[in-house]
Order: sequence, then structure tokens, then C-alpha cells
Amino acid sequence: MFPEQLRWQSPRALLGIAIIVCLLLLPALTAWLDLGFYLSLATRIVIYAIAATGLNLALGYGGMVSLGHALFVGLGAYVVGISSYHGMDNGWMQLLITLVLTTVAACLVGIVSLRTRAISFIMITLAFGQMFYFLAVSLKEYGGDDGLPIYQPSILDPLPSLDEKMVLYYLALLVLFAFMYLVWRIVHSRFGYVLRGFQSNERRMMAAGYSRMRYQLSAFVVSALMCAMAGMLLANLTTFASPSYLSWQASGEFLLIVVIGGMGTVMGPLIGAFVLLALEETLSSMTQHWMAILGPLILLAALYASRGIWGGLLRTSPGASDMQGEVDQ
Repeated sequence: MFPEQLRWQSPRALLGIAIIVCLLLLPALTAWLDLGFYLSLATRIVIYAIAATGLNLALGYGGMVSLGHALFVGLGAYVVGISSYHGMDNGWMQLLITLVLTTVAACLVGIVSLRTRAISFIMITLAFGQMFYFLAVSLKEYGGDDGLPIYQPSILDPLPSLDEKMVLYYLALLVLFAFMYLVWRIVHSRFGYVLRGFQSNERRMMAAGYSRMRYQLSAFVVSALMCAMAGMLLANLTTFASPSYLSWQASGEFLLIVVIGGMGTVMGPLIGAFVLLALEETLSSMTQHWMAILGPLILLAALYASRGIWGGLLRTSPGASDMQGEVDQ
């Protein structure tokens, strides 16, 4: 029941280390080449990877296909926006409020949704997400449809100001690495084995005396908290809280990131976020009909790389475990 031993010299481990080194050196490279835009894009990729990491815990390891996780991203963003609107820019207090509200919301959504399965589960999470979306639209004092500008970023004393793009990037990167490690620890714990057991054979796990509601709800809440943290960072990056952060399209984008990168892999969300957002940025700069190109590319990826990019590497590369600790099911 303990985590598997790490194989630091395996090809996947070396590739993972190379990716981490590149991420750490990226700000220096963009500063040297005077390409500040790419640092903002990289920060957005990292933040989306954080949200996708949270969704991956519920989807990739828990088998819970949610179309409502953008709800929690938007919740984190609106806590920052509304508190800043009322003159409270203490980031630690914003974090506390976000954690409390997200826990309550995730428990509510999870308890109702987990009484169902399959399509019903998807539709209920979608309904909750849209309900909160229209709630945000109805808040005219906080911008309604137009969203809420944020004039003062979160202050996280004693950390430097999040106005500095490099500071925000490294903070987001630290949060991402922490969550990736947390997911790795969870899925290699007794809790994780039971959670994956429900994904593989629910009847057998229930016959063994395990509570589906207890394990899947716990995973659902933890995944929601990760998404809410991503929302707080996103609000500080864009200096904006928008109802679009809560929309079903945003939930679908996070779901797509997990699928492209590889469900049930720790590195998958980061790879998926990079591929999807890089393609969006590249194609949108080439043509206004970029979605007509991106759609078929995603379809081809789903047909010929059903396990995702990182999942495909896990399948073709020798060795059962590495520094990411993926579970090849």
C-alpha cells in the first residue's frame, strides 16, 4: 500500500525532469528574449493545468465525469474579485474564504450528483455549473454579464507582489507541483487504491464493505479545492472575474485537457494544457476559423491516441513506475 519506488533513470522520469527544468528556466528565457507575452501564456497554461489536475483526480482516478468543475474555478475567481471590490485584498483571507465556500459547494454538488451515475451524473454537474453561471450573470453590482474588473491583486505577505508576472508564474508553478505530488501520494495510498477500485469494479468494492459516497465524495471535494485555487490564480493573472469562468464551455475545456494529456496520469494535465492552449494560440493567430481546424485535430487525437499523449508514452515506454507515479490501468 506504499507508493511505488521511483525509477529516476527511466525515459519517462528523465522526460518529466526535462519538462520541470524547462518550466523553471522559462521566465529567464522570456526576459532575455523580451517576450513577455509568452510568460503570460505560460502562466495561463500552468493555471489551466492546476484546474485539470483537480479534475483528473475525480475523472481519471475516481471515474467521475464532471461537466461542472468550472463552477469551482469561477468561485475562486469571484472570491478574489468581490473581496477586492469591497477593499479586502488580503490574499490569505481570500484563500480561507475560498476554501470554506468551495468545500460547502463541493459537498452540496457531490452529495446530490453521487446519488446518480453515468449520464445522470454528468447532467447534474452540468446543471449545477450552469446554475452558478447564471447566478454570476445576475449579480449586476459585480458586473453581471460583463464581469468584474480587479484593480488590486491579492496581497500574500511576505511574498512579493503578484503584479509581477514572474512572481505569479512561479507561485502558480509551485502550486501545480504541490498538487501533482499530492495527487501522486493520494493515488498510491490506501485511499487511492480504494478510489481506483470503485472506478474499476464498483460492485466488488461495495461488497467488500467500502462506502462509495465516502471515498468518491472526498475525492470530489479535494478536486474542487484544486480548481478553486486555479480560479484565484486566474483572477490575479487576468485581473478580471468573468461569468465565462463558470460556463459549461470552460468545464468542457478542462475535460478536454485531461483527455488529451492522459486520464489517470499525473503529468497528463500539464501536457494537455500545453498542447491545447498552444494550439489555440497558434491557430487563432493564423485564421479566424481556427476552431474548424482544432476540432478535427482533437478528433484525430481521440481516435488514434485514446490514452492521451502521456498515457501513450506510459504504454510504449518500459517500466511500470517513475517519478510521476502514474497508474497504467
